[in-house]
Amino acid sequence: MTLYIVGTPIGNLEDITLRALRILKEVDFILAEDTRVTKKLLARHQITTPLISYHQHSRLHKVDYITQLLKNGKNLALVSDAGTPGISDPGNKLIAELLERPIDGLQISPLPGPSALTALASISGMPTDNLTFLGFAPHKKGRKKYFEKALANKMPVIFFESKHRIKKTLEELRAQIVTSEANYDIVVGRELTKKFERVYRGDIDSVINQITEATPKGEFVIAVHKQKS
Repeated sequence: MTLYIVGTPIGNLEDITLRALRILKEVDFILAEDTRVTKKLLARHQITTPLISYHQHSRLHKVDYITQLLKNGKNLALVSDAGTPGISDPGNKLIAELLERPIDGLQISPLPGPSALTALASISGMPTDNLTFLGFAPHKKGRKKYFEKALANKMPVIFFESKHRIKKTLEELRAQIVTSEANYDIVVGRELTKKFERVYRGDIDSVINQITEATPKGEFVIAVHKQKS
């Protein structure tokens, strides 16, 4: 039995591999973060495989159920709402749980696919032979230390942020940059691969001025890199 980790589009539904489509058709069940989101992708590609919900609030009994399916020889595919499961995603917890259980013959196989992390890195213009990924910024506690860590890094740093906190995050980042007395290049990607994709570049003040909406829409990816003295 195999658990396939399947990368799915971060926006544009055409961004999916032929192998991913084949696997999603062939497996017995698809484990989906939000079945409503995944149904749209499956409908686009005429896939009728049954869905099972698995998300960050799933309880232990859901992992027990998934474990039993695998022990019974079922092949499963794990998908997130967008991008590659396990990258700042509850799928990582499921994989860790399954690895701790005695499931004879279990294979966990990755199907590489879209990722907002690599999408922004590829167009950032920053050196990407080494970079640091920090996931999502904390909602409340630890934000100051989080941004201090990001700015202290010598290599480019990439992290995610939601539309609800993007302006607050950029303002806090600016405060830390002013304190550091150094210059940083900033690249912010919004709605990457989607119809209203936008990429904002420049120093922190320029980027903040470019994001002028009262309530910015979409998901954001932010890259920060300290300029050479």
